[in-house]
Amino acid sequence: MVDFIALLRKEVVPAEGCTEPVAVAYATSIASEQLGGEATEIRLKLSANIIKNALGVGIPGTGMVGIEIAAALGAVVRQSAKKLEVLQGFTPLQLDDAKDLVAAHAVHVEQKTTPEALYIEAILSDGADTARAIIVRDHTNVVRVEKNGEVLLDEPLSVEEGSSGEGTGLTVDNIWEFATTAKFEDIKFVLGSAPLNTKVSEEGLRGDYGLEVGKRIGAGASGRAALLNQAAIRLMSVTAAASDARMGGCPLSVMTCAGSGNQGIASSMPIVELARMLGSSDEDLARALVISDLIVIHMKEYMGRLSPLCGSGIAGGTGSCCGITYLQGGGLRELKCAINNMVAMLQGMICDGAKSTCALKIAAGTNAAVTCSTLALADIAPTSMDGIIYDDAEETIRSMGDLMRGFTQTDEAILSIMLAKQLETR
Repeated sequence: MVDFIALLRKEVVPAEGCTEPVAVAYATSIASEQLGGEATEIRLKLSANIIKNALGVGIPGTGMVGIEIAAALGAVVRQSAKKLEVLQGFTPLQLDDAKDLVAAHAVHVEQKTTPEALYIEAILSDGADTARAIIVRDHTNVVRVEKNGEVLLDEPLSVEEGSSGEGTGLTVDNIWEFATTAKFEDIKFVLGSAPLNTKVSEEGLRGDYGLEVGKRIGAGASGRAALLNQAAIRLMSVTAAASDARMGGCPLSVMTCAGSGNQGIASSMPIVELARMLGSSDEDLARALVISDLIVIHMKEYMGRLSPLCGSGIAGGTGSCCGITYLQGGGLRELKCAINNMVAMLQGMICDGAKSTCALKIAAGTNAAVTCSTLALADIAPTSMDGIIYDDAEETIRSMGDLMRGFTQTDEAILSIMLAKQLETR
């Protein structure tokens, strides 16, 4: 029996900043809290996916990008109780101290050879004491804490290394059943995504963040964007703008989904904006968000927490496609058509790290969601005769796991290119 409420409360949580560098900051904050004095050296051992997703993203409120400043700031603020909001509310003095650590080359990063896609090991020293914290598989899953070699926390992994676990028990059918029959009072908490992510979107539309994808798409709605209708432009604009702001270091929290803020944005903002346009009730909006969130969580079971494929564009876009299909009167059959359409359209979108161009991929995923929902509502979808698609959308989602296994060398190639570029600019 799936505990849908517990799953949603676990997987749909707020975070300030990109979750990979923030998870690094969370680890350094935990380790720093064990030291008697202030950290003077920070050594990080990170999986390739963590490095890839933390190299080029803005760190909120710092005006800087990357792993080093996130790690240093986490060590300075020492507020691990805030978890993925660990970098919230730091002072100018704390930022100066963190910048001093970076300038002194006190932060050292190395790639850890591990089958775990998400692995963070932070070893800190203040000259007298040494502390270590390890996070594995989930951005807040702390499995080990040590001080001077003494084990303070040891949480063995319940399944073999590299495994995705026993699964959630989610299916497209039971997601639909729960989302459409649960008591509104039991699920209304998901509406918290709307004001949180809308605030970041509005900041992205006002400010000059990143590539200004959302802002410029929205500006095109005034007359020059002749190839898209106003509603589609608006959905793309508000969704991409939230990613623009988040990747550009906007110091506002977003509601994540399945470990990613961009997934949370991609899976919620098109639905929130369409509900506003349609005048949908809070209950209809909540049910659409539940559908979207659970579809994302389900797809990420097979795609992996971190992967060579873009979770925001593919999983986040598919979730939002299902949600907007529901808001337009679609039923379970149309939902399954929407999933097959989205996977057929976006299956090969790679993830080349967290950075400003995530907004482009989210805009593409949102545009695809509008297209695929329109087709689904007309009862149009690919079949088992088409590529990796199955007649049964559940099998299509599972096929993403098989597809992932064919991308085993993709992350290595992506990271190699990214690191080579960094060396060229030094």
